[in-house]
Amino acid sequence: MKTVLKVENLTKTFYSAGRPPFVAVDHVDLELFEGEILGVVGESGSGKSTIAKLITRLIDASEGTVTLYGKDITNLKGRELREVYKDIQMVFQNPVGSFNPRRTLGQGIGESLQNKGLSRREIDEKVANLLEQCGLPAAFADRYPHEVSGGQCQRAAIARALAIDSRILICDEATSALDVTVQAQIIELLKDLQKKKGMSYIFICHNLALVQMFCDRVVVLFEGKIVEEGIPDEVIRNPKSDYTRRLVDSVLD
Repeated sequence: MKTVLKVENLTKTFYSAGRPPFVAVDHVDLELFEGEILGVVGESGSGKSTIAKLITRLIDASEGTVTLYGKDITNLKGRELREVYKDIQMVFQNPVGSFNPRRTLGQGIGESLQNKGLSRREIDEKVANLLEQCGLPAAFADRYPHEVSGGQCQRAAIARALAIDSRILICDEATSALDVTVQAQIIELLKDLQKKKGMSYIFICHNLALVQMFCDRVVVLFEGKIVEEGIPDEVIRNPKSDYTRRLVDSVLD
């Protein structure tokens, strides 16, 4: 299988005056393959979101490398870094908070299209198409984030991530703030988009049962380190680390 994203020896240490250094991500290695859905699980504070921010270059790594489609993006800046976001986008846990409250959903989705120099008519047409791909009426382009439900806003956030035809989507707890019914709808939407577009996902989640249902492969994080990885069914049926065993037990209880 073709590797689309490779992380090697990735480390992030935070420093704060008067406190010892905190290693949030500790020499992590992982790969994402073309068309794969890779789950990343672990409790709060295990380093899941920090890994997402390192991969998408929202924060800089202390050590290690991030390679995207064969190109080292670890230290890119400016225009070169902006080019990276054509290939990789992120969907966050709080969809409403990820949009500017003073701008409509359509304006938020169309911002990257405007930056590409598309005309207003072209932007409006593509935004309408993206909303419909994500199960929302085109009229939602005129609504503000606070005027829609959490699930609808998350669909709009996915539409925004797809606006520039990115091939990799990182979902950072993208369903955890939603109720079970809406969560299932978002998962079905992601599955459908993955099949139609051949996208690759990193699905960050604390819910091992959800990862088992959705993902092709899973890595388990504990205190910034990968303690286990494999096919979700195998990891759940035969956990090798004590930490994974505790996670599995918490699902079964």
